[in-house]
Amino acid sequence: MEIYESLKKSVLEYDADGAELYAQQVVDEGLDPIAALDAISEAMQVVGEGYESGELWLPDLVGAADVSQKALPILEEEIKRRGQTTKNLGTVIIGTVSGDIHTIGKSMVGVLLVAAGFRVVDVGADVSTENFVNAVKENEADILALSALLTTTAPEQGKVIDALREAGLRDKVKIMVGGGAITQGFADSIGADGYGATAPGAVELAKSLVN
Repeated sequence: MEIYESLKKSVLEYDADGAELYAQQVVDEGLDPIAALDAISEAMQVVGEGYESGELWLPDLVGAADVSQKALPILEEEIKRRGQTTKNLGTVIIGTVSGDIHTIGKSMVGVLLVAAGFRVVDVGADVSTENFVNAVKENEADILALSALLTTTAPEQGKVIDALREAGLRDKVKIMVGGGAITQGFADSIGADGYGATAPGAVELAKSLVN
């Protein structure tokens, strides 16, 4: 339908207002929110493939991520209201840890995860340990992806893992970590399930964690 194509086009053209408008129109007109979600995923896949092939650049990835975040919550709320279920590889909670406001790497990974077929809940930057735990619980997450760019904030990833253990959730979610301050050795030391050095690498890691 035309509205789904318009929604896809708005993501490809980095039109946040348009994406929000068309997503709300899907809801208001009683159209299929899952089909609208598929349209967004198709657009994200185009952007992700363009980035990997070198045709698109980092601002394109970030732009697509920002636009999708305007539309996805509207559609996901409608899907929940209808009691529908979506087919996906799993639910990923992604965010930057407390004290760290960097978002570019996180946004890149989020875009590519959506393009790969995951449901992604981006909780933002400077996220408290408590909010990460609540997001994992509320969304029944399969994966928690933690980002930290600074060496001073890297230990926060370990605190989140400890908090999940205390909440009895550690065995229910796979944890992947990344960011400029993170190494494989650090990931191992805090008990993470995996470390992604690049955005495409993080996607492959996520796929391996749910299989």
